[in-house]
Amino acid sequence: MNRNTCVIAGGGPAGAMLALLLARSGVQVTLLEKHGDFLRDFRGDTIHPSTLQVLDEIGLAEEFLRLPHRKMSSMEFKTDDATVPVADLSRLDGKYDYIAFVPQWDFLNLVTSAASRYPNFRLVMNAEVHGVIREGNAVRGVRYRDPEGEHEIRATLTVAADGRRSDVRRAAGLVPVEHGAPMDVLWFRLPRESADPDETFLRLSTGHMMVAINRGTYWQLAYMIPKNGFDALRSRGIEALREPVGRLLPFLKDRVELLSDFGDVSVLSVALNRLRRWHRPGLLIIGDAAHAMSPVFGVGINLAVQDAVAAANLLAGPLAAGAEIPESLLAKIQRRRIPPTVITQFAQRVVQNLVIRPALSEKARPVRLPRDISRLPVISSLARRFIGQGVLPEHVRTPMKSHHA
Repeated sequence: MNRNTCVIAGGGPAGAMLALLLARSGVQVTLLEKHGDFLRDFRGDTIHPSTLQVLDEIGLAEEFLRLPHRKMSSMEFKTDDATVPVADLSRLDGKYDYIAFVPQWDFLNLVTSAASRYPNFRLVMNAEVHGVIREGNAVRGVRYRDPEGEHEIRATLTVAADGRRSDVRRAAGLVPVEHGAPMDVLWFRLPRESADPDETFLRLSTGHMMVAINRGTYWQLAYMIPKNGFDALRSRGIEALREPVGRLLPFLKDRVELLSDFGDVSVLSVALNRLRRWHRPGLLIIGDAAHAMSPVFGVGINLAVQDAVAAANLLAGPLAAGAEIPESLLAKIQRRRIPPTVITQFAQRVVQNLVIRPALSEKARPVRLPRDISRLPVISSLARRFIGQGVLPEHVRTPMKSHHA
């Protein structure tokens, strides 16, 4: 049985970033990731200015920007008859005035590789956490299984960052409050050719919505369907997906036949929820495990990173000193992060109810948007700050005490 100061379940953006920030502050930390790699196509790609600023503050921005990436300074909707700018990020204050599109596996490899330079960091892959170790009413570590069998890790602090279906959250008896989503998302890819559009964009049409992400050699496509509507779509055959994709994106019409069947498609069940309480004695819950975000605005990664920064700012000092972590300190982290979570989810619900639900309904009406939302002064300013920097951008306050290995 291993002992650690901190054990983190889940190697997504929240868990990986928290592990790095704690490791560089001298904390003994183990990060457990249940998969053998970070290659999951349905994970998001959008790294917003708030996260770029965090990377800058810990000296990783240049390394990040050496990764293959695309920059987007404006967010646009394409309707049947117009291209509608929504937010012009080039007018943001600060060093980073764009969204960087980088496959999430590259981002996670960057962060965990940086953490691995510190001797007090350990990453365990293929480690599926399935339970917690309790002493009285306190959590004192986790139980996990890997190809070699069952293991336990005891820790002063356990952090659940294992996503919207968090096993640690379930083991701790915490259940999120559901706020609902009117859609699920089908993820698939098609080859990209040189004559295709260059930008990443949202395509809106009567009864249909999809996002096209330019990944250089291919398009990562997200087609929205009514909630729990996949079985009905699949029963109609793959042509029921090919046809609207070819109609919405005519430049792909000659390639939709490459979708041979629904085996080429991943289904993301969209959830919008949050916990009332993000902590128990010895346990903190962050990221999607604490608040599953809708894909609206593409801010999920960035909210998760902000949670990690806020947690590290408050926890690194006491953990490095070997102190016990009172639950009141964990509650302070939740109080810090609840306002941006609530406000962001409220905005997502507004878009879901006013735009997505009507667009996907059987009685959908033609989509009509103002020709240039970004020219409406108040909306323009709020939109670029909300999308680019978030409601409460966090800054790294943790000292770098640990030396590279």
